[in-house]
Amino acid sequence: MNIRCRWILGLSFFLTVLLTPSLAHAYVNPATGEDKAGIVLRGFDKPAQNWLPGHRGVDLPLEIGAHVLASNSGTVAFAGTVVGTPTMSIDHGDGIRTTYQPVHAHLNVGDPIEKGEVIGTLGHPTTSFPGLQWGAKIDEDYINPLSLLPRPTIRLKAIH
Repeated sequence: MNIRCRWILGLSFFLTVLLTPSLAHAYVNPATGEDKAGIVLRGFDKPAQNWLPGHRGVDLPLEIGAHVLASNSGTVAFAGTVVGTPTMSIDHGDGIRTTYQPVHAHLNVGDPIEKGEVIGTLGHPTTSFPGLQWGAKIDEDYINPLSLLPRPTIRLKAIH
C-alpha cells in the first residue's frame, strides 16, 4: 500500500471517529426528553450479584398519568406486568435494553420506537416511590442508566 493510500485511510478513520456521536449521547431522559439527568430521587445501587438486593435503576420524578418517553430508538421487547407492576422494555439494538416501571404501554412487543416518542403513561406506584423507575442492562449486566446520558459540562468561574 502506498503512502497516499495509507494517508487517506488514516484520515478516513480519524474523521469517522471524530464525527461519529458517542453511544452515550444518543440517549435522553425518559421523564423529560432532555439529554441530561435532571432530578434523580434515588440513584443506581448495583448489587454485587444479580440475585442480591440493590436498586437496579434510577427513580425519576413524574406524575401519575404523565407520558413516558423512549430513551432511544429501538424495538419494544416487553410490554406487560412483572410482579404486579406494569413494565415496558426496549431493545435498542446496540446491546442495551432499557426498562420503564410502572408504565402502561401504548405499544406492543415488536413495535419500532423512536427516541423521545411516547411509549406509555406512568401508572400508579406499586412501591413507596411514586415516580418513574428507569433501568438499563447490557446483556445480563445491570448498568446505571444515567451513564447513557452525556456528562454535564462543569464550568468554573474565575475569581478575581
